[in-house]
Amino acid sequence: MPKKISYKTKNSMNNNMNARPPRQEEGVICGKNPVLEALRSGRTINKVLAAAGQEPGFLRQVRELCRERHVPFLQVERAKLAAYPDNRGVVALTSPFAYAEVADILAAARAKGEEPLVIVLAGVEDPHNLGAVLRTAEGVGAHGVIIAKHGAAPLNETAARVAAGAAEYVPVARVSSIAATLDELKEQGLWVCGTHQEGAQTLWQADLRGALAVVLGSEGKGLPALVAKKCDFMVQIPMRGKINSFNVSVSCAMVLGEVLRQRTAL
Repeated sequence: MPKKISYKTKNSMNNNMNARPPRQEEGVICGKNPVLEALRSGRTINKVLAAAGQEPGFLRQVRELCRERHVPFLQVERAKLAAYPDNRGVVALTSPFAYAEVADILAAARAKGEEPLVIVLAGVEDPHNLGAVLRTAEGVGAHGVIIAKHGAAPLNETAARVAAGAAEYVPVARVSSIAATLDELKEQGLWVCGTHQEGAQTLWQADLRGALAVVLGSEGKGLPALVAKKCDFMVQIPMRGKINSFNVSVSCAMVLGEVLRQRTAL
């Protein structure tokens, strides 16, 4: 894949892509691994609540991290956590989930001397899928995830729980227009790879090295037509079964796994 070299400045991207401060969601983190990673990551945490009867080793870990971070820790009856769906016996009440700037995601990648790798979700509505994508993104070393401000799953407690701690390490940017953002990414030197069952080449034939944005569509409708037109190329994931598509988070894992293989191949 030839390397694109046209870069905009950080300030010009901020002006075009995120003119207003990013919106935030209230932070409630549920589950053992997500709470532990939130404590380790340095996120501002107001309080940790753990139900009585938790595994002693886990409680020791949480208490020690809370002590180090000067975070109040309370052991409560399990009924006290009923207000938090899927609490899994432990809850961290945190600072709001803050969204990143797209320009900062790219700048952070290049500061490491790495070609940016971002995932763009065009209309994914299920926070479980967003969480699964975040977990995969962290696992392969992707630099960030981009979602739409409207009609898409936000970064909330459900996404954070499914991400199993990855939400603390993978920045998420929320933008007004996915199509316009893809134009900006291309001007920043990224190639834009769409996923479609009728793509011109298979996942294993495509060159996925270099600065790359991987675009995945919604659970039911796939890529919107305008977004598909913005892609530099399309790849398909070969299938042998009777259904015609994978779940979006599974597709993401397969594509990013191939990206990682190509980037680390000797």
